[in-house]
Order: sequence, then structure tokens, then C-alpha cells
Amino acid sequence: MSADKRYRAFEREAVPHMQALYSFAVYLCHDRETAKDLVQETYLRAWQHWESFQPGTNCKAWLFTILRNLYINFYRARLRTPETLSYAEHSEEELPAMPSPEVATPSVETDFYRTALDEEIVRALHALPEASRTIVILCDIEEFSYEDVAQMLGIPIGTVRSRLHRARMRLAQLLHDYARQRGWSPSGSTSQP
Repeated sequence: MSADKRYRAFEREAVPHMQALYSFAVYLCHDRETAKDLVQETYLRAWQHWESFQPGTNCKAWLFTILRNLYINFYRARLRTPETLSYAEHSEEELPAMPSPEVATPSVETDFYRTALDEEIVRALHALPEASRTIVILCDIEEFSYEDVAQMLGIPIGTVRSRLHRARMRLAQLLHDYARQRGWSPSGSTSQP
């Protein structure tokens, strides 16, 4: 494949998923700057290995898999080598100031999802175990197929289905009053005001 064709194919298939990748990276990292770096590294890896992408398959799932694997490697590396700061190398003036306890900074994840989801729904999502929450986000928000999620997370498709079912049941319990306040009946249909 010529360099021009490769570039056009990459631009057509991979680039449109950048915002979805960033959203997922924010969810994983809880930090916008780290999420940006993770997305940048994901696209770099995808470009380097573009010939391994199978045209006609789900490019978004392929990119999410790369991102998730990079995050796992990043997380493991951080556990192995904690960040250290030598006091002798830095004067008191050079050390970053501690944030004031009076300044409340919302969680990056909460801030991000607040723009897309009601606060009540975000709270219910946070009440789920992380593994279940990840599957709900991938299946119900990012709209990946069960097969894609199973492949991305390296788990059997049956596990995806069962975790998603349990997570949806738990969300239904947590959001029962929320749904009723908005006029949705227990059968799932909306009532007319």
C-alpha cells in the first residue's frame, strides 16, 4: 500500500474515533493530561501497526483494545516505579504548592460524564464495581457489541453478558426513583402527562 493510500485509510478509519477514545481514557486515568497522552500513544501505535488492522473489521474496537493495553502497561509501570522526588535536588521554592483544602476540584471522570449524563446516572454508574461499570460504558454508552467487548477485555462473551445483565439490574434498582420522577413506568414505557 502506498504511503498516500495508507494515510487516507488511517484518516478515514481511525481518526473519527478520537473523541470516544479520549472519553474512555479519561474514565480509565481520571486525569485529562494523562488521557491525552494515552490517546496520542494509541494513535502512534495504531499508525505503526496499521498493516495489521483488518479492513472491514471494527476499527473502533481495535483502537480501544490498543488504548486499554497501553493503559494496563502504564499502570503496571507506575506500580513498579513509584514517582520519587529528591528533597536535596529541589529547593523549597521549586516544590509545587499543595492545593488549598478549600478548593474543591471535581473528579475528572464525574466532570466528563456530567456533560453527557445526568448526575444521578453518574452516581449510579459509580456505585457499580469497576469491571461491571467498564462493560456498561463499553456496551451501552460506546455501543460496542458483546463480541468486541469480550475481545477488548480478554474475557469470554458469556462473562460480558452476565456482568452486563447484573449491572443493568443493579442500575435499574439504583435508578428506580429517578425513572419514576421522569414519568417512566416500571414496564419501561413512558406515561403521558
